[in-house]
Amino acid sequence: MNYVNRLREKSFLLKSVIITIKIRGLAQTGGKIVYVDGTSRRMRNRNLIVIAAGSFLAVLAWQALRTGSVVLPDPSVIGLFKTMFIGIVLEAVPFIMLGVVLSSFMQVYIPETWIRKAIPRNPFLGLVFACLLGILFPICECGMIPVVRRLINKGMPLYIGVVVILAGPVVNPVVYAATYTAFRMNPEMVYARMGLALGTGALIGLFVYAFINKNPLKHRLDTLYSGNGQDCAHAQGSGKFLAMTSHAGTEFFDMGKYLIFGSLITAVIQAFVPRGDLSALGEGEVLPHLFMMGFAYILSLCSTSDAFVASSFLQTFSKGSLLTFLVFGPMLDFKSTLMLLSVFKTKFVLLLALLITVTVFAGSVLVEHLFFR
Repeated sequence: MNYVNRLREKSFLLKSVIITIKIRGLAQTGGKIVYVDGTSRRMRNRNLIVIAAGSFLAVLAWQALRTGSVVLPDPSVIGLFKTMFIGIVLEAVPFIMLGVVLSSFMQVYIPETWIRKAIPRNPFLGLVFACLLGILFPICECGMIPVVRRLINKGMPLYIGVVVILAGPVVNPVVYAATYTAFRMNPEMVYARMGLALGTGALIGLFVYAFINKNPLKHRLDTLYSGNGQDCAHAQGSGKFLAMTSHAGTEFFDMGKYLIFGSLITAVIQAFVPRGDLSALGEGEVLPHLFMMGFAYILSLCSTSDAFVASSFLQTFSKGSLLTFLVFGPMLDFKSTLMLLSVFKTKFVLLLALLITVTVFAGSVLVEHLFFR
């Protein structure tokens, strides 16, 4: 009986703590759960629904303009759509699960002081350190931005933080494994993706080191659930494990929405758009790269799952344009733009977007001419 009473007391205490945290958090955010980019869950879901509905209407309008009428697809096309959609999702989900578990483990169990003490003072060694940080800490762009913001506030140089935000989500081992699985018949795509991501991050980091002297951070506190900060440092034992599982679950479902949305749009394009029209978009030197940039920006896929979407276009788009998709998306998409705007000043985000676009475009075209011809 004493054991049962102790369990009841612990259960009551845990429930009280959870209720207190929720009440305090909801009071700080006006009664809503708010993400680090300042948007509520309802707003994010509404944005996805609007984009999905708009994409569906765009396909119908394109079909009406092309044929003069809207014709319902035959069952074979519907079957192809379902097969492609389920295939992309099933291939990507294990890597998303692995990524969020590792990300949450790093977020809860690895103190930020360890990272700050390891930062070298030499700028070139700092760039190498930033690249290694992305390899050692498999956190996607969703979790990388708030973590880097805290580190910059606590002394990390801005240029190192920028390199970690840009290259980190691409060069980590989980993304490497996912890309290798998706392009197992074309392993050169894996090395090209890692190399271009590191090169792009390093070049933009050097630019920031040389020309950005003012602090571009928005000086405000992180919103609720934006990360562990020092709160997780005080948690012990089972408290840390619960924090890790809670963070992993939230991150998985948040990224899963974008995976479902991206897979849906990809399957619609692959099944309903004629191959001739897709091949026309894939022709030329510039248009395929620009199309894939826009495609990656709208889909906002996680870097652990985008390779499976890209590999489905191998027959219609050049490897160089797919490389653009694989590198540009994790660095700049609709989701990360909102998060960047919540952390950095608008002018800096616009400059960063321009640098990413120009560098990735030039780099992917160069790689295509040197290695994919």
